[in-house]
Amino acid sequence: MSQERRYSFEFFPTKTEAGHEKLLATARQLAGYRPDFFSCTYGAGGSTRDRTLNTVLQLDGEVKVPTAPHLSCVGDSKAELRSLLNTYQDAGIKRIVALRGDLPSGMGMASGELRHASELVEFIRAETGAHFHIEVAAYPEMHPQARSFEDDLAHFAAKMKAGADSAITQYFFNADGYFHFVERVRKLGVEQPIVPGIMPITNYSKLARFSDACGAELPRWVRKQLEAYGDDLESIQAFGEQVVTDMCEKLLDGGAPGLHFYTLNQAEPSLAIWNNLGLPR
Repeated sequence: MSQERRYSFEFFPTKTEAGHEKLLATARQLAGYRPDFFSCTYGAGGSTRDRTLNTVLQLDGEVKVPTAPHLSCVGDSKAELRSLLNTYQDAGIKRIVALRGDLPSGMGMASGELRHASELVEFIRAETGAHFHIEVAAYPEMHPQARSFEDDLAHFAAKMKAGADSAITQYFFNADGYFHFVERVRKLGVEQPIVPGIMPITNYSKLARFSDACGAELPRWVRKQLEAYGDDLESIQAFGEQVVTDMCEKLLDGGAPGLHFYTLNQAEPSLAIWNNLGLPR
């Protein structure tokens, strides 16, 4: 793994002006911790294309933190992707998170000229050469739509060999699963850094629903303790903070090349973990 660790924060583009102002305020607060980069998500089927573009350019240009747009091949033609790549290249954006992307509701299979993230990585490389540092997604607990763990590992290795520079994982709460995944893909020839994605625990019901939907396991002992707290948000957040901090310590002690925080456009939950870990700023 890389000897130099990197730390980053992820945002999602908002629908309202008030939400956008909150996002910018959060980003400015997090910028004080000197992260390596921000990233900004891309809605299912490109549904937030313009908002993602505008948010990325504002974070990069005004907040002054290098910002990586998510780019999806679901629903986008090569011409549309080429236009976005040109816009980002012209704006000086240097990093992209390349994903197959979520399918919009009712869409049974990927649309667009590119069907897989590996094809998107190849397309970006063919269009822009080495301009972009390309991130891809990793699923330590297996992609929810994969046919098998072995098949998922092979697809991940194909993405990396297509030209990706590094990967960010789906969030998880079991460090051993991450280390097992890394060990397996190393045997498949993947040498690039695989950075753990970290989800702070702040709301049990939302986390449980999202975890069930995306295939991220919420361990039974954590689920049962969170259930026991009921509506006691203070206890949920304190317990969640300790669980995630302990996991991050294990990840970093075990050689993980950094951490990528899924902020949900909030600063404090991620910063609580950051400060508990004594990370640099």
